[in-house]
Amino acid sequence: MGAAEVLADPREASVEAMFEAAGALRRGHFALKSGRHSDRYLEKFAVLQYPTLAVEIGRRLAKSLGAHDPTLVVGPTTGGVLLAFETARHLQELAGHTVRGIFAEPTDPGQRALRRGWPVRGDDRIVLVDDILTSGASLRETVEAVAAAGGRPLAATVIVDRSADAVDVGVPLGALARIEIASWEADGCPLCAAGVTLEKPGSS
Repeated sequence: MGAAEVLADPREASVEAMFEAAGALRRGHFALKSGRHSDRYLEKFAVLQYPTLAVEIGRRLAKSLGAHDPTLVVGPTTGGVLLAFETARHLQELAGHTVRGIFAEPTDPGQRALRRGWPVRGDDRIVLVDDILTSGASLRETVEAVAAAGGRPLAATVIVDRSADAVDVGVPLGALARIEIASWEADGCPLCAAGVTLEKPGSS
């Protein structure tokens, strides 16, 4: 049974319930993009494959950022691509004016750029969206990419904050939900010490 059947009305479901219904909360031994290791992994694309859930998440992201009256939504690849467009669509309906959705993609290690010829005007009201927050690296890189293009982000919201410590990405940061998941530096990982097979989600 898919998430669409499990969650007849996603508007009434918590974010964690959406992840559970979609089979998106995996258990094992995982290498995260941040370089840390964890015994659980949130596979956002297991949720975003369901249009009803992706639309609802976009609606909530738009609601969280609507007070800024955005004209431009930017997300880091890969998950932020879909989220930026869906959030922009909802914001446009709320605001009654055009809201664009674009994405920042990697260039060199630790750097991102807006590479598709998208204009960023000085008077654009820019907000950022992303999927799972662990270290905040993707959002910090996106803030820098927007600044390099001549813009100034006002705020950011993620679907899930799973960070172990407070994260500073350079703009006010919100989250639709917080899910506590332990993680460790690779050289201090108890699962590595126990010989548990390491998986790298998203690498294949």
